[in-house]
This record gives sequence, C-alpha cells and structure tokens, in this order.
Amino acid sequence: MSSIDVPLTKRGFGETRRTDNWWVEPLLIFLGYLAFIIYANWSLLTPKEFHYVGGGADYLSPMYSPVLTPEGPVSASGLTNDPGPTPSWWPSFMPITFSPAMLILIFPLAFRFTCYYYRGAYYKGWWMDPPSCAVGEPRKKYLGERYFPLIMQNLHRYALYAAIVFIFILSYDAWRAFWFGPEGMKHIEVHVGTIVMLLNPILLGLYTFGCHSLRHLIGGRKDVLSDSPARKKCYDCVSGLNRNHMKWAWISMFYVGFVDLYIRMCASGTWPDWRIL
Repeated sequence: MSSIDVPLTKRGFGETRRTDNWWVEPLLIFLGYLAFIIYANWSLLTPKEFHYVGGGADYLSPMYSPVLTPEGPVSASGLTNDPGPTPSWWPSFMPITFSPAMLILIFPLAFRFTCYYYRGAYYKGWWMDPPSCAVGEPRKKYLGERYFPLIMQNLHRYALYAAIVFIFILSYDAWRAFWFGPEGMKHIEVHVGTIVMLLNPILLGLYTFGCHSLRHLIGGRKDVLSDSPARKKCYDCVSGLNRNHMKWAWISMFYVGFVDLYIRMCASGTWPDWRIL
C-alpha cells in the first residue's frame, strides 16, 4: 500500500492557519480563573465575617470549614462571630494575619489544580501550552508530566480522597443551616441562606463524584464490568456525571465563592437573610 509522508511544520508562538476565533476560549478561561483567584485570596486574607450567627442562624463559609481554631465572642452587631485569637505558633514576623483558610483551602485547591479538566484548561488559558488546537506554542519540545513540578499532578488521585471528606463536612454545615435559635432551643427554619448552604455540597458533589480518578477507582482496572452489577452501576453513574465534568467544575467553583460572599454580606448586615418557611 502506498503512503504519503506529510511533513509537520513547527509554528512559532501563536501562529496558526485557523480562521475562527480560537482565542476566545483561552481568554475566557484566563479571566474566569483570575476572577476566582482574586476573590479567594481576598477571602483568605480577610478572616472575619465568615460565620453568620444573626437571628440564631449558623452559616459557616466553606472556605473556613471545618473550624480549626476557637472563634471569638459574638460581635457587637450580633451577626457574626469575631475571629478568635491568633495561634501562638504563628510567626510574629509574618506580614499577614493568620487565617484558618490557609490550612483548609490546601486540600480542595490541590484537588482542583490537579484535576484532569482543570489541567487542560489552565494549560491553555494561563500557560499557552498550547493556546488552542493547531496553534503554535511557546516551548520547543514536549516533556509531559514526568518531571518536577508537573509530576506533582499525580497527587490528584490522593487529593480526591480529601475532596470527598470535604463533601461530608460541607453537608454537615448545610444540615446545621436548617437549625435556628439559641443552644438548647434549636428549631428548624428555612431561609434563603439555608438553600444557599444546601446547594453547595450538592454542586460540589456533582463535580467531585464525576472525577476521572474516581471512575478509574471504581471500574477502570476491570476488563469486564458486567461481572459486577453493583460496580457497573456505580461506574455508569460516575461516567454520567463525568460527561458534564467541565460544567460542574465551573459552576461549583464560582458557587463556593458565592456562598462565602453571601455569608459575609449577611454577617456585615448588608444583605438580609429572608425566611422562607
């Protein structure tokens, strides 16, 4: 059989024969991640008004959950717990105030940063490696993820376990958001904040339980899944969520920021937490 040798032409950075608006997607990815990074860093460096207790509520920001240090007394407004004292082990020479989020966000961010979808997205939007399909990239040779620092991407399968633990932690926070009143006199109410808190672990679960690593963990090592009906059912469920992995990755990421913002706005007295039931 005859064959035709088609030589590959190396293009310079940004060079392409594409005539479509290929640059729109990486630009939107860059701006989307930039917006979340700015907000997340602001929240991390502003350890106050992250726990709303007004009207007997108990809304804890997902960026500060679980509680790692004792909180201070209720503020003068009665809407929020003031931050507790700085831990004694925090270096006095540090130019920034200690924030529990510094220790908490390590785990969910490790899961997202090493996520297969996120890798493909920020490789394009932030590293331009490549900017898009059939578009010239800045480097001259392919190294893959075999060397430092990209070999750290292999931590994803382990970060998955921590992410699943956080789903349960945030589900407990959502449960607590249904209970209002002083200790010993708690009763169930439904406020806007209750719904806001409840949707958070649901959206995070849709993203986390559609993870490629979880799908491999459940059935990726099996040659024949039909031999294990229960395993196949779980595999099909994860695969179903995985088809919309990109959508849930973006929605859940921005929703975490919205929950944090909602709690801060309520704790500062800017937004009312309307009662529904």
